[in-house]
Amino acid sequence: MFALPGAEEGHSQVSPPTSRAVFLADRHSEIAPERSLAPGRRLEPVHLHGVQDTSIHLVLPAARGRELTDAGWAEPHQYEDFGTEFMVYGPRDEAELEIVVAIVAERLAFARGQAASGAP
Repeated sequence: MFALPGAEEGHSQVSPPTSRAVFLADRHSEIAPERSLAPGRRLEPVHLHGVQDTSIHLVLPAARGRELTDAGWAEPHQYEDFGTEFMVYGPRDEAELEIVVAIVAERLAFARGQAASGAP
């Protein structure tokens, strides 16, 4: 995830210290609060939980998040404020890793205000 274009690794502003945030190198502030896991702070579009968990919290358009939930890739975030926060399950193999990275790339496009078609 941190090798995606424009991605920058950092400490999550809203998750335990073992979590790693994916920030955008070219954008520090959010377009709208529903596009960040840390509204009102530095734009945090995604964070990966520690090595024991490997799930990912991210923000997607609500309809896209429901598609991923229906497909079995995600579930609504337990602390959602806007209906755009989702938890994506950690990948179990290389094929699932590719799909999860594609979902994260889609999320980064959403944070920038761009439309993106994603996986699965």
